[in-house]
Amino acid sequence: MVGCNMCGTESARPLFSAKGYDLVRCSGCDLAYVANPPDAEGLRRLYSAGETEYHAELHDPDSAASRRMAEIAARHLRFTRRFVGAGRLVDVGCSSGEFLVLAQAAGFACSGIEFSAESAQQARLRTGLEIERGTLRDTGLEAGSCDVVTLFDVIEHVPDPLGDLAAAWALLSPGGWLVLSTPNIDGLFPRASFPLAAKLGYWPHPEPPHHLFQFSQATLSAMVERAGFEVAGVHHCNIDLAYTFGTPATLARMPKRLAYAAVFAPVAKLGPLVGQGDWIYLAARKPLAS
Repeated sequence: MVGCNMCGTESARPLFSAKGYDLVRCSGCDLAYVANPPDAEGLRRLYSAGETEYHAELHDPDSAASRRMAEIAARHLRFTRRFVGAGRLVDVGCSSGEFLVLAQAAGFACSGIEFSAESAQQARLRTGLEIERGTLRDTGLEAGSCDVVTLFDVIEHVPDPLGDLAAAWALLSPGGWLVLSTPNIDGLFPRASFPLAAKLGYWPHPEPPHHLFQFSQATLSAMVERAGFEVAGVHHCNIDLAYTFGTPATLARMPKRLAYAAVFAPVAKLGPLVGQGDWIYLAARKPLAS
């Protein structure tokens, strides 16, 4: 069992268990995390393309997953350009490179970092850019050399998010921008569906063990600030409904899951309208004097 990554508190209350992994919430700062995460080799296997049909599908630019990721990449870029429109950008967890293609076309000088060897190779082929295989911790980029560091749907996957945020801070020049996205455990849909989670053995939001951490706006902002950044903006939105609940074809074969989606998909859509989306973007700046 591990302690809290943000405040070090070792006591936590249980939330949900799936696939042998226990999601808990810190008694000190409220951060949600998997208390018994996979070891380093287990994590490596999780992010090998052959392990999941979804990530393997991203290597086909004509697949439904790739088309969906291209749409999400456009959303990433729109949020990024609310705060910064040019400069040296490194996309951490760049996957197959969909965001990098758009960011380069928008005028950013780009490179990427990707943990999956297969996805890193695909990103090199797709973008023609420099893509490092590895993590933010072992990048060859010089300290202070970047204007923007992006981590889209990455922070929830890493074993030490506070350490990775500190590494991003070191990589940025003074006044540089951190832009990230992550699921929001305090979104309207996760909170509304939680009372049924234990009874059904099903809570599609947390996704252990891939998501080692589950942030809220409050815990994400607190961790980003602890790493030295100043939060500049947050935006609430939805995780794609087909990703959360299943495609129409899948639901047609699963009546119980169809009934679940009929109840909770409208709740998920309502979330952003009341500032409680199940997915959040956050932009933060490294102070000019640091």
